Amino acid sequence: MSEKAMIRMRMSMHDAHYGGNLVDGAKMLNLFGDVATELLIRQDGDEGLFAAYEKVEFLAPVYAGDFIEAVGEITHVGNSSRKMIFEARKVIVPRPEINESACDVLSEPVVVCRAVGTCVVPKDKQRK
Repeated sequence: MSEKAMIRMRMSMHDAHYGGNLVDGAKMLNLFGDVATELLIRQDGDEGLFAAYEKVEFLAPVYAGDFIEAVGEITHVGNSSRKMIFEARKVIVPRPEINESACDVLSEPVVVCRAVGTCVVPKDKQRK
């Protein structure tokens, strides 16, 4: 059975990098890195190292105030390499036109980013 992990966090005004409170796409890669770390700890008992992304797709904009759910799964285990797939989904959005604290849970999450990557855990650090 492959390992899976998920984190959810709200994008803050600090995360907004562009006009209109648009969040930099690199923030999604940062979330994927955190998911990968958890996956490696669960799989090997070590944080390991992110080696490369094979593919990254930015599919929809992310704004300050959006709640993003980042998920990942190990799809292949080599001697020291771990191939993973990632997906980031927008699950809650702010509704400032209603009032400053209104938000909606989306009935269908919006996929904002997908990626495939490889991490490495050196053999001498694998504890499981």
